[in-house]
Amino acid sequence: MSMSASLIDIDDLVGRHVADLREAAEAAYARTFHSRYSERPTDPAYGEDPFGEGQAAFDATLERGLALDQPGTGGRVAGEVSPYGLDLSISYPAVEPSALLDAASDALPAWRAAGPDVRAALCVEMLDRLGARAHELGLAVHHTSGQPRVMAFQAGGPHALDRGLEAVTYAHAAMTRHASHARWEKPGKRPTVLDKTFHVAPRGVAVAIGCRTFPTWNGLPGIMASLATGNPIVVKPHPSTILPLALVVEVAQGVLTEAGFSPHVVTLAAEAPDTGIAKDLVTDPRVKVVDFTGSTAFGEWLEVNASQARVYTEKAGVNSIVLDGTDHAEGMFDNLAFSLSLYSGQMCTTPQAIFLPRDGIDTDEGHLTFEEVGERVAGALGKLLEPAEKGVEVLGAIGDTSIVERLDEVASLGEVVARSEAVEHPAAPEAVVRTPLVLAVDAADTEAYDTERFGPIAFLVGTASTDHSLELVRDLVQRRGAITFGVHTREDKVRTQATEVALDAGVSVSFDLTRNVFVNQTSAFSDFHATGANPAANASLVDEAFVVGRFHLVETRMHAPVEDGD
Repeated sequence: MSMSASLIDIDDLVGRHVADLREAAEAAYARTFHSRYSERPTDPAYGEDPFGEGQAAFDATLERGLALDQPGTGGRVAGEVSPYGLDLSISYPAVEPSALLDAASDALPAWRAAGPDVRAALCVEMLDRLGARAHELGLAVHHTSGQPRVMAFQAGGPHALDRGLEAVTYAHAAMTRHASHARWEKPGKRPTVLDKTFHVAPRGVAVAIGCRTFPTWNGLPGIMASLATGNPIVVKPHPSTILPLALVVEVAQGVLTEAGFSPHVVTLAAEAPDTGIAKDLVTDPRVKVVDFTGSTAFGEWLEVNASQARVYTEKAGVNSIVLDGTDHAEGMFDNLAFSLSLYSGQMCTTPQAIFLPRDGIDTDEGHLTFEEVGERVAGALGKLLEPAEKGVEVLGAIGDTSIVERLDEVASLGEVVARSEAVEHPAAPEAVVRTPLVLAVDAADTEAYDTERFGPIAFLVGTASTDHSLELVRDLVQRRGAITFGVHTREDKVRTQATEVALDAGVSVSFDLTRNVFVNQTSAFSDFHATGANPAANASLVDEAFVVGRFHLVETRMHAPVEDGD
């Protein structure tokens, strides 16, 4: 499809947004603070009554449905269930995978021809329009994933949008690093002169497979990286969390249409549970890029079977904490309790294995035995999560019944340090809310802690020494993978050893977090999420490797015109 008349002043958009991207690139390469979208829910940028206006917009979306332009639509897909009991009375067009891929393929030539500046500027415009609807987007994440309300706003809205912007920033920088045109002259008696053009050529159609727990935070980087580099994309959400990514598609299609492009540069592949259309999508020879966050089993299947595509995966892992000592015991235990509790442990960054010597650790409060450490962890959890009105704003809700079953299954694997208790949500009696289960085990009890147990489950693992703890972490990360690794110590020697472990195993490490920064949170433009260097993920959000594999440079060249007298 060729471009039609544009309702957007594209030149103005490029002028403004490309300048913003250059500023963002400076922050990205310097790894300094940069944020385009405010994480403060009451920021005036979100209106005079942000919560009320966001709720009204969300209610209106549920009532009217979404304005999606989908090829060859037939039936409808419905069935999302809010963990908080709200009736999500919304459905989406059901489209055959082949029709989505046909439409994306047809849209590719014009989108490729738009060039890096136009594509990147339109991506920023999509993100900005989503930013204006951040409260509505946050409610969509809240009512599908079960994230706590404020967390859903922040992680599902501004933090996700900043990650998407980071991907556009890196993509634009990579595509424009080299000159697009050059006159090449080889000296000599008869100089050779060529005119050369270097085209950014997208790989082809992309597919983004969304995850259940963080649909926008994990989804937007891949979506934006593919779009900015010229690859039309089919967005395939998890059947339980369609709405957040459907809103992304609706906004993206609106920008594309106003800019004179086919809306089918971005389409939605909604499916009912157990339909399994992802395999049909990703193995089609037209699909050249795949982004996925989810189970190890399906991630590994993708890496083997979608062999015609560049596949970016984030899978399961076992995140670890090593306790060697601390100069701020109270802060350490409070920080650890929050990390274990946030969103009921349903984060790929939540710590699971907490290693410490069997004879305890030295702290500013004196020596604490292994048993006393367990008591302090349990006490910090109680302080954080009581009363229920406060606790549910940290824990959120559990939408996957298998997590509750897992809590019951693993309870016998160790000595109970903190029991997982059911909590009644004051505002949503139907919500399933559980506090973390913490078990004490010995390092030899590998059956307990040596695999990811997704949900609010953690193990205090007794070791022979801190050296032993670090060796166990190195082995565990190399075999099982990890996104996060934390260490608490009073010794520079231990920090040096832990850094060597991190480099060997390919996992980022945080030291001595005792205040309002937590091991399971990262900041766009400064922190890399995952390294791509261990089995938990083959890519990092967001570095250059995440974007450069989505396009090629194709050169055209010809003799320069011969001027009169030559």
